[in-house]
Amino acid sequence: MDLWRRLRGTICILVALYLIAPLVIVVIISFSAASFLQFPPPGLSLRWYVNLFGDPAWTSSLIVSVQVLIPSATLATLLGTAAAYALVRGRIPGASMIGAALMLPIIVPGIITAAALFGVYRGLGLNGTLTGLIIGHVVITLPYVVATVSSGLRTMDPRLEDAASTLGARPGAAFRRVTLPLLLPAILSGLLFAAVASFDELIVSLFVSTARVRPVAVQMWSNVRGDVDPTIAAIASLCFAFAFVVLLAEGFLRRRTGIEGPR
Repeated sequence: MDLWRRLRGTICILVALYLIAPLVIVVIISFSAASFLQFPPPGLSLRWYVNLFGDPAWTSSLIVSVQVLIPSATLATLLGTAAAYALVRGRIPGASMIGAALMLPIIVPGIITAAALFGVYRGLGLNGTLTGLIIGHVVITLPYVVATVSSGLRTMDPRLEDAASTLGARPGAAFRRVTLPLLLPAILSGLLFAAVASFDELIVSLFVSTARVRPVAVQMWSNVRGDVDPTIAAIASLCFAFAFVVLLAEGFLRRRTGIEGPR
């Protein structure tokens, strides 16, 4: 048994190193002094980070990503929390089918969702607009919030809400004073998941963006297809750092509440 535990632990460590090693290499290359992607780098320099924040194409794409991320993650959190509460606590006919339908954007291949949005946007004039990008990102990130908040609701004792109602609290007051404080870590966890998913979303952004309104994921894709220099490693390192910090925060919230993240 001890031998099996050690073997299993060794395998897990090797798999983790195999997955992390490419990310470490990308981070190292982002500090390279070479004019092209080279590992190991001939020297260390911050020139590619300076180039990243000095190039209007990159700075514009970063600004667009922030302008899309904040409202889309916020809207997805509000709508996803309301939907999760209705599905778990409400008595809605066909709740399981509605819940499955809400999960479709992360089950159906992204290119199908992107093509569908593109077709709808053509009639509404939303292609190449911030509004169109925000709506598309809400569609993509909503399932993460629904899954996370639903998990938090299922681990919360419904008798606490019943006790508040028995003591005379109206439904709104019971939700605000009892349910919401207990559910807040799960809601914040869903918000973090939505933020990461929005920042990294490529396929939908690729279909509904233009050269003037382009998130950073699309700019990275365009850069890889053209002249590749270590600037792409610099922005990739920043994306990795952002996702790592957010997921650490999400893991902390999940451990405090015992909720399960979306799978």
